[in-house]
Amino acid sequence: MATWEIPPKPAELAENRLVEAILDGTFPINSNLPPERELSESLGVTRPTLREALQRLSRDGWIEIHHGRATRVKDYWREGNLLILTAIAQHQDKVSPDFVTNLLQIRLLLAPAYTRLAMQNSLNEVIHLLESLQNIGDTAEEFTQRDLDLHKQLTILSKNPIFTLILNGFGDPYNKMGNLYFSRAESRAHSRSFYKKLLSAVLSNDFFQVEEVTRQVMQDSIELMQKAIISVGVSKGE
Repeated sequence: MATWEIPPKPAELAENRLVEAILDGTFPINSNLPPERELSESLGVTRPTLREALQRLSRDGWIEIHHGRATRVKDYWREGNLLILTAIAQHQDKVSPDFVTNLLQIRLLLAPAYTRLAMQNSLNEVIHLLESLQNIGDTAEEFTQRDLDLHKQLTILSKNPIFTLILNGFGDPYNKMGNLYFSRAESRAHSRSFYKKLLSAVLSNDFFQVEEVTRQVMQDSIELMQKAIISVGVSKGE
């Protein structure tokens, strides 16, 4: 039986358009949104629908609503939370290219910790997981899928669910970034080497080496991603 995609509700569409307008600077940080009547007309929605969208944005930390006063766009980089981060990740084409590098820097900080914890708490499962990656197919799509699964499983095996919640928030951008990153043979070879080195460190029960191997590869991946972004820009003539 076919599965039909449910179209977004008007309030969801209005919410997404407002998020994009905030991110692209149409409504800058600390500016005031237009009056409800003007805003609802420009978005093509009713005022009740607009109010529902605004309540969602307020709940997630994008705006500050005060009855009888203009609605302020918050400084989401300073006043935001994980909900904001997830939304930004889903609209990454509207933000600076540095956003991808910033995400990878967070992974650089987190990955050594959750990989070590996974080894400490679930050694046999980690060994099995890494062994399954030793003969991975040489396509960007498979590398993207398997690499994301590796990191997700490591967060689960770490027994700290906060790591998993953070990683889950970046599923969509991870796929986009991964397909770009792994489109280059150099990146695929680098990850193959990582899976091999990490398996060796885990089999040696060397916690220090597990952290060091993971940290170094996460650092290298930032540089490789920057190369991939530059190569795309060059191919487009930018």
